[in-house]
Amino acid sequence: MEVIYTLIPGMIFFGLVFVAILFWAIRKGQYDDLEGDAHRILLDEDEAPKDQEETRPGERKKRVGLNYPDAD
Repeated sequence: MEVIYTLIPGMIFFGLVFVAILFWAIRKGQYDDLEGDAHRILLDEDEAPKDQEETRPGERKKRVGLNYPDAD
Protein backbone atom coordinates (compact mmCIF):
# COMPACT_ATOMS: atom_id res chain seq x y z
CA MET A 1 0.00 0.00 0.00
CA GLU A 2 2.91 2.34 0.65
CA VAL A 3 4.13 1.85 -2.93
CA ILE A 4 0.93 3.48 -4.23
CA TYR A 5 1.89 6.71 -2.45
CA THR A 6 4.96 6.95 -4.72
CA LEU A 7 3.47 5.44 -7.90
CA ILE A 8 0.48 7.78 -8.21
CA PRO A 9 2.50 11.04 -8.01
CA GLY A 10 5.14 9.51 -10.29
CA MET A 11 2.56 8.60 -12.93
CA ILE A 12 0.98 12.04 -12.69
CA PHE A 13 4.43 13.59 -13.17
CA PHE A 14 5.15 11.41 -16.24
CA GLY A 15 1.70 12.16 -17.63
CA LEU A 16 2.32 15.89 -17.34
CA VAL A 17 5.73 15.50 -18.99
CA PHE A 18 4.16 13.65 -21.95
CA VAL A 19 1.42 16.27 -22.31
CA ALA A 20 4.09 19.01 -22.25
CA ILE A 21 6.04 17.18 -24.99
CA LEU A 22 2.85 16.86 -27.05
CA PHE A 23 2.13 20.59 -26.83
CA TRP A 24 5.77 21.38 -27.66
CA ALA A 25 5.57 19.19 -30.78
CA ILE A 26 2.32 20.81 -31.88
CA ARG A 27 3.79 24.30 -31.47
CA LYS A 28 6.92 23.33 -33.44
CA GLY A 29 4.73 22.15 -36.36
CA GLN A 30 5.39 18.43 -36.20
CA TYR A 31 1.76 17.63 -37.05
CA ASP A 32 1.17 20.25 -39.77
CA ASP A 33 1.53 17.99 -42.80
CA LEU A 34 0.74 14.38 -41.95
CA GLU A 35 0.28 13.07 -45.49
CA GLY A 36 2.85 15.05 -47.48
CA ASP A 37 5.84 12.81 -46.90
CA ALA A 38 3.82 9.67 -47.54
CA HIS A 39 2.63 10.98 -50.91
CA ARG A 40 6.09 12.25 -51.84
CA ILE A 41 7.51 8.76 -51.41
CA LEU A 42 4.86 7.13 -53.59
CA LEU A 43 4.57 9.77 -56.33
CA ASP A 44 7.99 10.11 -57.91
CA GLU A 45 8.11 12.84 -60.56
CA ASP A 46 11.36 11.76 -62.20
CA GLU A 47 11.35 10.94 -65.89
CA ALA A 48 9.68 7.69 -66.91
CA PRO A 49 11.80 4.64 -67.76
CA LYS A 50 12.68 4.32 -71.44
CA ASP A 51 10.61 1.17 -71.92
CA GLN A 52 7.46 2.98 -70.76
CA GLU A 53 7.71 6.05 -73.02
CA GLU A 54 4.45 7.12 -74.60
CA THR A 55 3.88 6.53 -78.31
CA ARG A 56 1.58 8.31 -80.68
CA PRO A 57 -1.54 6.52 -81.92
CA GLY A 58 -0.67 4.24 -84.83
CA GLU A 59 3.04 4.36 -84.06
CA ARG A 60 4.91 1.24 -83.07
CA LYS A 61 7.01 1.24 -79.97
CA LYS A 62 10.75 0.96 -80.51
CA ARG A 63 12.36 -2.01 -78.87
CA VAL A 64 15.55 -0.74 -77.35
CA GLY A 65 18.47 -3.11 -77.51
CA LEU A 66 16.88 -5.50 -80.01
CA ASN A 67 17.97 -5.59 -83.62
CA TYR A 68 14.69 -5.81 -85.55
CA PRO A 69 14.49 -4.46 -89.11
CA ASP A 70 11.19 -2.65 -88.40
CA ALA A 71 12.36 -1.14 -85.09
CA ASP A 72 12.97 2.26 -86.74
